[in-house]
Amino acid sequence: MRCTGYCTAASYEIARLFQELQKRGPCQLTRDVVHAQVREEKRVKGDIFFFSYGVIVFWGFTQDEELETLKFLKEFEKEPHPKPEIDEFTFIYGEAMKIEEDEIVLQNKSPLTKLSISYGIAQSVKLTIFEEMIQKTIDHTKHLPSSLARKGKIALTRKEISQKMGEIFIERNFINLHSEILDTPEFFWDHPELEPFYRRTAHYLDVTKRVELLNKRLNVVHELFEVLTSELNHQHSSRLEMAIIGLIIIEVILAVMKDILHWI
Repeated sequence: MRCTGYCTAASYEIARLFQELQKRGPCQLTRDVVHAQVREEKRVKGDIFFFSYGVIVFWGFTQDEELETLKFLKEFEKEPHPKPEIDEFTFIYGEAMKIEEDEIVLQNKSPLTKLSISYGIAQSVKLTIFEEMIQKTIDHTKHLPSSLARKGKIALTRKEISQKMGEIFIERNFINLHSEILDTPEFFWDHPELEPFYRRTAHYLDVTKRVELLNKRLNVVHELFEVLTSELNHQHSSRLEMAIIGLIIIEVILAVMKDILHWI
């Protein structure tokens, strides 16, 4: 059976989404997650978990059924991504929970067990969005320090430098503001017995190591921001110096002309 996580947007209007889902069938809101259980002929077809930070995790659905739900979800998305990020797994039931080669073994059918694992999947797929965002910023700006080293200046106008700084600032702050979703979810304060399921999933998906690497990349972007700030200040100082030199030259010319006119 399929277990799939999609990151489709920066966030969902979770309260409005919950109200709409209630009209369609049984569902419940747990902290920042809506759980909807789909039934088919008096049996549970599968479980869907909607995370407020723009991630949805499916358990037991076909790809076509998942895509239909994603279409319904568009109405509740904030800042949708052009192309959803996806993590795909299969799952079966067994004696003990484990994950190997993208197959999840569940020891029971409890929705809370699935939710615990879904937290790890949701963090992983959201982290991929952050990683791609920062890598894109680094790739688009990595030539700037090289240009500064070769030429002693950055070949951009003040306006272009300000625009680059604005782009970097927005992306860096977006990740910093949403970084709390990569911490251990508060859900496990109330359900500590379920935390091992989450920990095992997060470990398998290298969430902790990837967060550390993301923070290092954020530091690189921060340093680049400081380089651009310094260059902008340098350009401003250079313009002031040129203006002062120009004023001095004008003053000297006027003084010379005054003396010439005095002697005529």
